[in-house]
Amino acid sequence: MAELVAWQRVEVDVDFFGFCLQDADDTAVPVPYPEGRNPAGFLTAYEGRLDVESAGHTHTASMDVEIWDASAPPAQEREAWEEQAEAELACASGEVALWATVAGPMPGYIHLADHAGRWGVRLYCTGRAAVRPLAEQGVPKGIERYLAQFWPLNA
Repeated sequence: MAELVAWQRVEVDVDFFGFCLQDADDTAVPVPYPEGRNPAGFLTAYEGRLDVESAGHTHTASMDVEIWDASAPPAQEREAWEEQAEAELACASGEVALWATVAGPMPGYIHLADHAGRWGVRLYCTGRAAVRPLAEQGVPKGIERYLAQFWPLNA
């Protein structure tokens, strides 16, 4: 059974309807964000990065990050999620950086492990319908909320 080993809450700067989770060692990412960005879906996986499409143009979202031990965690049903997707992420550094579309890397990292590895990622989102009109009028904070669950695929 999967066990939660770490948790953190981060603020995510969203601009131009998007952001990404990218290996902190950007030399390990063949096409760094936002190059090649294709805003066709909620979550798009590339080598070393995951692009996320938001419902609001410019705002600050909240993200809870869970790191699980050796297997996929159970599906999270604590919220009425508006979007949910799964992907894989190769991470050479063991840390993930958040990147805004235009503003670039945000301060701090999400620490996954002390070594390289492949990770399963499940991303959930709520607050999308609410943030859309608010982001047209200003720069709301904490309306759109994400849950990112990571677990090692090569444990």
